[in-house]
Amino acid sequence: MTNRVTLTDSVLPSLPAKVPQITAVFWVIKVLTTGMGETFSDFLVKHLPPLLAVGGALLAFAASLIVQFRAPRYRVWTYWTAVIMVAVFGTMVADIVDFVIGIPLGISTVVFLALLAGVFALWHRREGTLDVHSINTPRREGFYWATVMVTFALGTVAGDFTAATLHLGYLLSAVLFAAAISLPALAWRYAGLNPVLAFWTAYVITRPLGASITDWFASDRSDGLNLGTGWVTLAAAVPMTALIALLARRSAAPPVIASVD
Repeated sequence: MTNRVTLTDSVLPSLPAKVPQITAVFWVIKVLTTGMGETFSDFLVKHLPPLLAVGGALLAFAASLIVQFRAPRYRVWTYWTAVIMVAVFGTMVADIVDFVIGIPLGISTVVFLALLAGVFALWHRREGTLDVHSINTPRREGFYWATVMVTFALGTVAGDFTAATLHLGYLLSAVLFAAAISLPALAWRYAGLNPVLAFWTAYVITRPLGASITDWFASDRSDGLNLGTGWVTLAAAVPMTALIALLARRSAAPPVIASVD
């Protein structure tokens, strides 16, 4: 395995880091993007012809990934724009599987889970690591974004599965996923859980957590507050944009050099 990784790194061009540092702000933005992606997707499909909504989201999704892949290094706005478009388009893909094709939520959850396991297995077999801090070659970046896309689709159907099929509703689903996302963090900190496994477990759970929260606010079902997808999307987008702008400002700031008296 070591020889394979060494060979891969020597053959493929090495890139500067293409993903952000994993901090508390990262997790907050991630949850906000998942929630906003859920309601914004619903808003577009409701207010535009479905083909136009899905087609436009597909084009924006593809364009954002092209820009991300062509970027020479991690750029705050480029990266998070790609994440946002994955959230929006990933929601649409999951909804098409559910509402258009008609695959039951339980089955689609298992299918996307198996697909995610397959991506992870192929990624690890080819690269020898799933660590996001190792995203420094084009192929690893491709595996990373394929994983991100599948996690969004998986999280969407998993959230709908708990809310609808298991009849927990959006609020109890949000509580369930909020409790679940704390488990890998606690296991990593106090029980020695592998940090890569802890990261990807929490990453998957951010999707149904954020979507359940915004669905609870937006939905006109009996278990929702019926605030509307447009307003809830805006409410999530404002702090999300502010935090991304904060990261961009920090990234652009020159390093502070301590003076020696």
